[in-house]
Amino acid sequence: MHIEKAILDKVNVWLTPTFDNKTQEAIKEIMTSSPKELEDSFYKNLEFGTGGMRGIMGVGTNRINKYTLGKNTQGLSNYLKVCFPGEELKAAIAYDCRNNSDTLAKVVADVFSANGIKVYLFSDMRPTPELSFAVKHLNCHVGIVLTASHNPPEYNGYKVYWQDGGQIVPPQDAEVIKEIESLEYSDINFNVNENLIEYIDVAVDEAFRDSTVANASFDTSKTARENLKIVYTPLHGTSIKAIPGVLAKAGYTDVNIVEEQAVPNGNFPTVKSPNPEEPEALEMAMALADKINADIVVGTDPDSDRLGVAVRNTEGKMILLNGNQTMVAMTSFLLEQWKKQDKLTGNEFIGSTIVSTPMMLDLAEAYGVECKVGLTGFKWIAKFIKDFPNQKFIGGGEESFGFMVGDAVRDKDGVGAILLVCEIAAQAKEKGSSLYQELLQLYVDFGFYKEHLISITKKGIEGANEIKQMMIDLRENPLTEINGQRVVCIEDYQSSKGKDFMNGEEFDITIPKSNVLIYYLEDGSKICARPSGTEPKIKFYFSVNCAIDSLEDISEAEKQLDKKIETIIAEMQLN
Repeated sequence: MHIEKAILDKVNVWLTPTFDNKTQEAIKEIMTSSPKELEDSFYKNLEFGTGGMRGIMGVGTNRINKYTLGKNTQGLSNYLKVCFPGEELKAAIAYDCRNNSDTLAKVVADVFSANGIKVYLFSDMRPTPELSFAVKHLNCHVGIVLTASHNPPEYNGYKVYWQDGGQIVPPQDAEVIKEIESLEYSDINFNVNENLIEYIDVAVDEAFRDSTVANASFDTSKTARENLKIVYTPLHGTSIKAIPGVLAKAGYTDVNIVEEQAVPNGNFPTVKSPNPEEPEALEMAMALADKINADIVVGTDPDSDRLGVAVRNTEGKMILLNGNQTMVAMTSFLLEQWKKQDKLTGNEFIGSTIVSTPMMLDLAEAYGVECKVGLTGFKWIAKFIKDFPNQKFIGGGEESFGFMVGDAVRDKDGVGAILLVCEIAAQAKEKGSSLYQELLQLYVDFGFYKEHLISITKKGIEGANEIKQMMIDLRENPLTEINGQRVVCIEDYQSSKGKDFMNGEEFDITIPKSNVLIYYLEDGSKICARPSGTEPKIKFYFSVNCAIDSLEDISEAEKQLDKKIETIIAEMQLN
């Protein structure tokens, strides 16, 4: 096959003595055995997306390896010295269970230390939220976690956190990228200074556990906690290092771990995908729950920032809740707890994202607090906390199974969220209800919202072009009617413009630019299109709703809303 000269020029750079023999030999092997793989490995540089940098491990500019991560870290080191002149710079580094995460984390530590930066490196894998906590706890300037979240086993990644414990956001991310792109690979300083690397573990673990219990516990009785039967799975990931200890310290004694998934393993041998958003990922946990008649199933993705929750419905069947459902259940509970404690003054806020359920706005209005809505990704919710220091953050989430309780951790936190959801379930069970029944009551009180997500995978160069064309078509040839409902408004977050078709007026969007397009229909339905920032996917988010008068109306309402979503998907030719 023909390979463009620009790609071959990049390949030839990687065959120079700047790169070690092992890397050069691997490239030569790919050149002869798989030219298409060679093209995919070098046709672009890995980019920072909504969740940092993520990619397939291997050789090349479009792969995760010691050189792409080394270049990131060299650029970040240079940037830190500009931002904090004369200060003793400190970095915290954590990594997850993925293949090569430990060795890649050491590479990052080596480069920081070679640049005179003090490094606190976890001695073993740890949950991502603990890294966010550690950055503030240890007064670091920056934090790095090596993780690819729930991606397939061949992936790894690199997430950057700033002094506040939140991920870097504009303009810092662009400034860091500019610094990285100004470097040659020969500029990377790999000459480790071991004296600047300090290994951390137990002391930070204890501080993180204590902080989690303090933030996510809400006057649940000792008996209620002991009576809640929990099934927990880490899906072969890092949360095994934190969640059992947190639940034990909080007083939950009936915690049943899925043993087959308790051992960390970067190949995730018992699941197709270690993503708690996928029902299949929690099948073993739900089977154990049925076997022992558990009340609730909780599970995390490999780096423990996302959580999956399954509970018994009104027929006693264990069902997986979606991210919007867990988010509104947790947010409502937090708001009610703050109200009971007379802590609501009107100067508080909750956080959500533009692709998450609009029900969060209804909850905020009911309790007299603000709901700040940002782009997809928890870095934007963390930024709200940073940007509005005079307002108190209660909690917030997004549809992709993430939640944050308070501001001790500035990223989605599967550890704190699992404790919180157990608190809800324990208190509900004690009063003869259940988490599921509490959720259904919210639908009666605020309207029945139903959400659905479709992810369409398009790999490689061709796939990237297909995704690009889909977004162009939706912008340049906008739909005017869907499912018999007029499109009343379109918001384009790339142009920062919106248009209200009911009055013909255009308006500005103040949220930072992003490749997102949202259609609003006259019946209150909402459709969002967004290419993923970290995976070769385009995602479509659907939200429909209707009012109901009682719990008895839910079954029929759900059927109608499911049918509405199916029809919208068919009309948009997405099935």
